[in-house]
Amino acid sequence: MEECKIENLYNLNETIAKELFKDAIYPWEILPKIEEFIIKLGNKLDSEIYEKIDENIWIAKTAKIAKSASITGPAIIDENAEIRHCAFIRGKAIIGKNTVVGNSTELKNVILFNNVQVPHYNYVGDSILGYKAHMGAGSITSNVKSDKKLVVIKNGINQIETKMKKVGAMIGDNVEIGCGSILNPGSIIGKNTNIYPLVSVRGVIPENSIYKGENQNEIVSKY
Repeated sequence: MEECKIENLYNLNETIAKELFKDAIYPWEILPKIEEFIIKLGNKLDSEIYEKIDENIWIAKTAKIAKSASITGPAIIDENAEIRHCAFIRGKAIIGKNTVVGNSTELKNVILFNNVQVPHYNYVGDSILGYKAHMGAGSITSNVKSDKKLVVIKNGINQIETKMKKVGAMIGDNVEIGCGSILNPGSIIGKNTNIYPLVSVRGVIPENSIYKGENQNEIVSKY
């Protein structure tokens, strides 16, 4: 399943967490390692650029943090990021440069690459969002199956067992998620793809696509 590999989803030069990906093939493999990585990296960050504001919480001095935002460590918030009113960062979060985390958006165990936008009422858990990925208002990642079984990545033909109970969405670079859409556990969205509003997404969606719904004829090439 080449389309699910890290190298085909992400430009690793667009995240402070680049080193975390180097020994992995698939992005969900690093989800259990985010917490430890943040703590190790945070203690090495340049104090001229980043300030340690609490235990295991490092925030770039150029970042804008609303007073009403709630931030639990471990977390790193990179340069020029904007954390807006009532954002809820529950820990194990790496938030990239120029990223927007908006009103009432909740994050947990995530990596947001540079220039990501999750600006309005989003839930993002156990997920990785690539460079310039954007989630429309009210769109969410679902990270646990309703039957509580382990998450399996499926592309309609092949499948990969993650051996993990919690896996949200692996969203490639430059992906646009429409308002109100739900990304089911283990969704893989190829880079440069657009997801229609108000749809339920599951499985592997090819890069450079427009996803209108679950039927095969509702997934079309952008080019």
